[in-house]
Amino acid sequence: MVTKQEDADLRRADSLAREIFSDVANKWALLIIEALGEGTLRFSELRNQVQGVSHKMLTQNLRMLERNGLVDRRVYPTVPPRVEYRLTEAGEGLRATVDGMCVWTHQFFGHIETARRRFDENGG
Repeated sequence: MVTKQEDADLRRADSLAREIFSDVANKWALLIIEALGEGTLRFSELRNQVQGVSHKMLTQNLRMLERNGLVDRRVYPTVPPRVEYRLTEAGEGLRATVDGMCVWTHQFFGHIETARRRFDENGG
């Protein structure tokens, strides 16, 4: 039986924390969280915000984020049904981390670009 402490240990292969980390640490989830940080969006609006995501990948990631309690899905009884997505409190907390990653990316973009070019030129 896995204990609470073991369940929260990212280094353990069988930990819930690692499963959660794996879920949210993918490019589509991070981009969805960033887009929803601007406010509530419908599926089509979200798909337009997250350029390059397929209908299938957006659906899968939204379901995963909803399952993990990071996104709230609200369906309105209209014809056709109107569905909106927004971040939950936990999702907003994760957005702060995503925002930090965005700041880091902008700060070190030139450094990483130079390192990649050097690596590729030297036969990586």
